[in-house]
Amino acid sequence: MPDADGGGADEQPRLGRELRDAAIAAVAVAVCGVVLGLLWEQLAPQVPLISDGSAVYLKNSEGEQAVGADGWFALMGLGFGVLTAAAVFWWRRAGGIAVVIGLAVGAVLGSLIAWRLGVALGPTQNVVAHAKAVGPNKVFYAPLELRAKGALLAWPVAAMATLLALTSAFGPRDPQPPQHWDGWSAPKPPGDTPDQ
Repeated sequence: MPDADGGGADEQPRLGRELRDAAIAAVAVAVCGVVLGLLWEQLAPQVPLISDGSAVYLKNSEGEQAVGADGWFALMGLGFGVLTAAAVFWWRRAGGIAVVIGLAVGAVLGSLIAWRLGVALGPTQNVVAHAKAVGPNKVFYAPLELRAKGALLAWPVAAMATLLALTSAFGPRDPQPPQHWDGWSAPKPPGDTPDQ
């Protein structure tokens, strides 16, 4: 129903535009998860294993490669959060809650896609079969895993923080109401008497 001033007539097209832009942002950001997954699989430290024919052991029991894989995912997620938020802000500078939700949903989906893709492209999950295939006393690598699932939130958190910072610094401002002096706000100068 239109407002008294006629402003409601274009609310439906505007809402449709915002929802379309939110969907585009969500899909575009989520697709970036493929890139993050590929990078994570290539850059994450691999955990070397060795088998004696009957059991599988860590080649270096003091290695920190497993923690490094989580750290790489989180750091790259932070970077992707900053980049995707900057891209969405540049594309849709007018803002709107729908675009913010689209960015958040896309970042969460992108993190999940990156995680599952990196694991799928990494070494096989069947460690026993892998050990048998390479033979005893040969080094092979453990499956890529994300042990700290909180790293999945690095991308959406960084995206939301970056978008908030960019919007507050460079976003559109609400128009300020005009300032009128009503004669009562400031004291009258001395000696000024009201007209009779």
